[in-house]
Order: sequence, then structure tokens, then C-alpha cells
Amino acid sequence: MARLPVVSGREAVRAFTEAGWIEKRREGSHMILGKPGVPVVLSIPNHKELDKGLLRGQIRKAGLTVEEFVKLLKL
Repeated sequence: MARLPVVSGREAVRAFTEAGWIEKRREGSHMILGKPGVPVVLSIPNHKELDKGLLRGQIRKAGLTVEEFVKLLKL
């Protein structure tokens, strides 16, 4: 299993956008992402560092593996 790097909310949104997710709206400090044909929404806080548990949960909800997410980050 690949290690999950420390990323900001904006970096995470950029990676999810690469996977086809679209920023639908902003609610307070959260960016809400959706994907056509997928009934799930992702809520990513606009923080400097995302908690690893939260990020891992959002990756799982998006239907990605940690390895796929790390490749999308292009660090």
C-alpha cells in the first residue's frame, strides 16, 4: 500500500479534478465536488493540511485507490 502524502485541500481538489470530478459549489470553507452519473459528492475542506483519515475516506468515496490518487497528485 502506498503512503498517503500530506496535501492541502486545493491539492486534493486538483487531483480529484484530474480524475473527472467537478467543483459544484463552495459552502463555507468546503469545496463540494460531483461527477456526472455518480450519486456521491465529495466534501473537501480548504485547509493547509488534510487529515489522513478524512483524505483516505474521500479517496474511497471517489472510487480510487491511494496509489491512483498519488499518481493524480503529480508531486
